Amino acid sequence: MKIIGLLLVPLASMVVLWGVITAVTATESLELREYKTVWTNLRHPAYKLISEIQRERLVSAKLLRDTAGPAAVAAQRNRTDAAKDTFRQLSSTSKNRSEEIRTQVDAVDTQLDRLDAIRGEIDAGLSDRLHTVESYSAIIETIFSLHRHVALIDDIPIYEQSRVIIDLGFAKELLTREQAIALGPVTETERRLFTQIVGNRRFLVDQSLSELDRPLRDADVSLISSPAYQRMRMMEDQIIAGRTPKSWLATTEALAKSFQESLMRASATLNARAEPIADEVLRRAFMLAGLCLALVVVSIVFSVRMGNRLSKELGALRLAALEVAQERLPQVVAKLRKGETVELPELSVPSTTTEIDDVGQAFSIVQQTAVEAAVGQAQLREGVRHVFRNLARRSQALLHRQRIQLQDMQHRATEPDALEDLFKLDHLTTRMRRHAEGLIILSGATPGRGWSRPVPLLDVARGAAAEVEDYQRVTVEPMPADRLAGPVVGDMIHLVAELIENATVYSPDKTPVIVRGEKTARGFAFEVEDRGFGMSPEELAEYNERLASPPEFDLADSDRLGLFVVSRLAARHDIRVTLRGSPYGGTTAIVLIPEEHVAEPEAPAEEPRRPMRVVRSE
Repeated sequence: MKIIGLLLVPLASMVVLWGVITAVTATESLELREYKTVWTNLRHPAYKLISEIQRERLVSAKLLRDTAGPAAVAAQRNRTDAAKDTFRQLSSTSKNRSEEIRTQVDAVDTQLDRLDAIRGEIDAGLSDRLHTVESYSAIIETIFSLHRHVALIDDIPIYEQSRVIIDLGFAKELLTREQAIALGPVTETERRLFTQIVGNRRFLVDQSLSELDRPLRDADVSLISSPAYQRMRMMEDQIIAGRTPKSWLATTEALAKSFQESLMRASATLNARAEPIADEVLRRAFMLAGLCLALVVVSIVFSVRMGNRLSKELGALRLAALEVAQERLPQVVAKLRKGETVELPELSVPSTTTEIDDVGQAFSIVQQTAVEAAVGQAQLREGVRHVFRNLARRSQALLHRQRIQLQDMQHRATEPDALEDLFKLDHLTTRMRRHAEGLIILSGATPGRGWSRPVPLLDVARGAAAEVEDYQRVTVEPMPADRLAGPVVGDMIHLVAELIENATVYSPDKTPVIVRGEKTARGFAFEVEDRGFGMSPEELAEYNERLASPPEFDLADSDRLGLFVVSRLAARHDIRVTLRGSPYGGTTAIVLIPEEHVAEPEAPAEEPRRPMRVVRSE
């Protein structure tokens, strides 16, 4: 009976696998078929609504320029309201499909409810042209957010192309914003916003066209290479330069219409691709189901033939496992507790028993014994950490009192030699404080030194250099004025100081140690470069692995305390530390600080300005 139960395990696994594959593939096919329904009931009405809101934004800008009458504005508002009612009617059927779609549709409805308030401000003369353009743009951005969320689909090629088409639609939205802002002479604020929108739109068009496949890209390529599009770019440059070109409105109106037509054609083409792919996915599901059935049959036959052999192997395994668990492993644990050197027992058996329950019991005993040993080791490590922490805390308190006394003596000192000696003692105290903090870090606690406000990263580097013995050899180069978050400052000073000290220790006495800092795409990076003898590729690989994955502290490896401290501090704040060879033959340590710990430079004291609204591309 036990062997029969063993044979049922692969059979049940294959049946479950068959069911999972069939269910997943069927779900994928259903999602591809629903892509067309979502396009018809949600995304297509949303595109029409965007077009009407764009036209209303333009005619409202004309009204504020006195180039359009109230009748034209009222007519366009009626068309917008009709598109809004159609969108709400059709989107109500899509809100039941998923929580994500329901959330996005509700967000769009909330923005659409602001239309009456925006119109009221325009009619009452309470809104200028720039505020009007931004108000309508906020509504349109919410609708594009809906597009991006409902375009998610398991078929990667369709999703990627759909995302690019949405980006092109947003590029057309940026063009209509330019159109509304540049009606007639523009103010300095409007010109700056116009310049920003132009740059975003050009970048978005270039990037999107490079990602579209050829059937969807040809129409847009023809459009941007047309004389009308080139003429529009020249007009944009004129507006940026402060001039008002003629026929701006007519040129942009024609291009916006062409962009919209191209966008709708590309969307319809992509929508038509989903259904054949769904059929192919379903056909593949049936093939996989048949294959799984065949594998189930083969598994049964194979399991029956292997049953007798497996029974003999399990018998031998039970005996060996009981021997290890009851005799050999307890002896090993006892010797370990005495501090003796032992070899771990190996489980080597030619065969096992037919009693599967006994095998489970044997391995349970082995597991229990191993856990007891691990608990003992954990208690030992915790005791060591506690000792580290107590000793370091006591040293911290004494060093703090010593620094206060030294500062008081420095204030009273009048002779240069005495003042120099006091400065050396103060520097020695600072280094002793860092070593005490290192013990606290190794114990798993925090040193306690911190700042409440962001500190310039240049000051962080200088503070780290001041905590090493050969600080005269350290050159801190100028760096950007970005700041480091206060809670991270103390740990970052300690981390960089450890790297600088390693650089001074493992390089000739008269060679400099350079500390640089610069912004990166994902934060800020420090570089600590020495001109020593360097390390071999094997040593670099070993140290980088330790820095990436902090190992458990080994009491026998006290020569590498600095490495343990650096790895612990880096892991605490998600900082990445990497070592590599230096062009001067030494070693360069690169410290990459994540952007969430980096603050912008402190703003200079000047008259506050109204912040510029940044238009995001996605």
